[in-house]
Amino acid sequence: MKIKRAMAMAAGLGTRMRPLTNERCKAMVEVGGKTLIDWTLDKFQAAGVEQTVVNVHHFADALEEQLARRSQPEIIISDERDQLLETGGGLVRAAPLLGQSPVFVANIDALWIDGTPSELDKLASAFNPDRMDFLLLLAPMDHQLGFDGSGDFFLESGGQLRRRGSAERAPYAYAGVQIMNPRLLVGRQIEPFSTNLLWNEALEKGRIFGHVMNAFWMHVGDPHARDAAEWQLERRS
Repeated sequence: MKIKRAMAMAAGLGTRMRPLTNERCKAMVEVGGKTLIDWTLDKFQAAGVEQTVVNVHHFADALEEQLARRSQPEIIISDERDQLLETGGGLVRAAPLLGQSPVFVANIDALWIDGTPSELDKLASAFNPDRMDFLLLLAPMDHQLGFDGSGDFFLESGGQLRRRGSAERAPYAYAGVQIMNPRLLVGRQIEPFSTNLLWNEALEKGRIFGHVMNAFWMHVGDPHARDAAEWQLERRS
């Protein structure tokens, strides 16, 4: 499957990234000389995405100026200046802009160095719209930095996901990128809520799957993780 549209989730307040976000949004924090939003958009562009929706809230004017400097992919703004809607609500607000075909959805704090084929190309190849409402990119807990949790998911033999639940640890973390069928957003109220609610519905129906990435995943969620990611990029360059 070739995915032509995507959404970059860039409206958050970036509170864990302070003081780096005292005067800019998290999407404009630089890692290795490039902003987080450009890391995300460059991966979309390399995967053949032609149009990307970016939601804005915190320091929205400055972010829009940054985005206007790009020629590809085409950028469409989903404006959340009036109300921060969290990840699920942000998707519902942007639904009219996303079209009806499956889309990439990415957090802007997920970094890795791609091989060939790219992780997004492999994710798109693994997506089966007849079986899946969501396909989540997963990072092995022993092959990542910046994620200090206990893991998010178990991966069943058929590729379906199971939450960690009461288990002490799970082997995989959500790596911040997914493929989603926008039809799941139709008719929903625009209000703040987490994408986890959408995932829970898909879990009950057996329609959420996972795909394990090969690249070393870097979750750039705070200044310490940003510094660690820069060291990794220098080491791997």
